[in-house]
Amino acid sequence: MKETVVSGIRSTGKLHLGNYYGAVKNFVQMQNDYNCYFFIADLHSLTTHPTPADLHGNIKHVLVEYLASGIDPENSTIYIQSDVPEIAELYLYLNMNAYMGELERSTSFKDKVRANPDNVNAGLLTYPVLMAADILIHKATKVPVGKDQEQHLEMARTFGNRFNRLYNTEYFPEPYAFSYSDKLVKVPGLDGKGKMGKSEGEANAVYLSDDPETIRKKVMRAVSDGGPTEENQPKPEPIQNLFDLMKVVSSVDTHQHFDDLYNKMQIRYGDFKKQLAEDMIIATTPMRERIQDIAKDDAYLRQVAKHGALKARESAQKTIREVRSLIGFKSF
Repeated sequence: MKETVVSGIRSTGKLHLGNYYGAVKNFVQMQNDYNCYFFIADLHSLTTHPTPADLHGNIKHVLVEYLASGIDPENSTIYIQSDVPEIAELYLYLNMNAYMGELERSTSFKDKVRANPDNVNAGLLTYPVLMAADILIHKATKVPVGKDQEQHLEMARTFGNRFNRLYNTEYFPEPYAFSYSDKLVKVPGLDGKGKMGKSEGEANAVYLSDDPETIRKKVMRAVSDGGPTEENQPKPEPIQNLFDLMKVVSSVDTHQHFDDLYNKMQIRYGDFKKQLAEDMIIATTPMRERIQDIAKDDAYLRQVAKHGALKARESAQKTIREVRSLIGFKSF
C-alpha cells in the first residue's frame, strides 16, 4: 500500500514561483511513488470574499497551472475542494472539538487579524480546522507544506488525536510535513519582506503565466539598497531575499559569481537583477506555453475536474461513513 499524500493551494489567483518551488514541484516528483490527492482550496478562499466571477476564474487558473506544471490526473487525484462536500461535514465534526484559545493563538490567525482588522471572520479563526479536515478526510500521513504551514499541520495532528481519544479509537493517523528536498522551501518575494505571496500585491510575486517583459519589469523594481559598504558584510533582508531567489532559479555557478561580487563590494545590482530576471524567464517559459494551450481546452478541464471529484469522493465518503459510526450517528 502506498502512503497517502494530501496538499492543496488556495484559489486566490494565478500560481507564482513560490507556489511552484514551495509546493507544486514536489507534487510532480512524488506522484509516482505515493497515493496523491492534490486539491484546489476554493472553500478556504471564501475568507477573503471573492466575487462569483473571480472565484470561478481563479479555480480555473489553478487547475490549468496544476496540469501545466506536470501533475498527471491519471497518476494523481486532482480535485476542487467544494466538489467534495464530505470535507465540509468533517470540518463541522472537528470544529466541535476545537477550542477558541488554541485557534486564537494560531500565528496565521494573529497575522491576518493584524493585516485585515475589518475582516476577522469565523472562517479565518477556524481555518486550521478546515485544513485538518482536508488532510484527515483521506487519512493522509504526508503533507507537502511550506515552512509557514507547519503550525497548521501540528494542529491537524492535535484535532485527529483528540478525535481518537474522544471516541476511544486509533482511526486518524498522524500527518507530518514532507518534502522531496532536504528542507521545506520558502521562496521570498520582491518587496524585501518575507515570502512571495498574492496577498502582498502583484509586484511582490512572479507568476508562472507572466510574460518575459513583465518579469523583467518586476525584478528590476525589486527592493534593493545602495550596495555593501565593507567586504563580506551580512546581507540585509531585501538583498538576501534576492540572492535566495537566485538560488532557486539560477545555476550554482551564477549564484556564486554574484555572491563573490557582493563580498568584494563589486556588485552592480542592475546586472544582478537582469541575470535574475532572465533565469526566471528561462524557468517559467515552458510552463507559460503549456498554460496558454491547456486554458483553451474547456472540455478537457471539465473532464479532469469531474474525474478528480469522483475519485476524491470515493475516499471521502468512506471516511465520513466510518466517522459518523464512531461518533454514534445511526440510521433508524
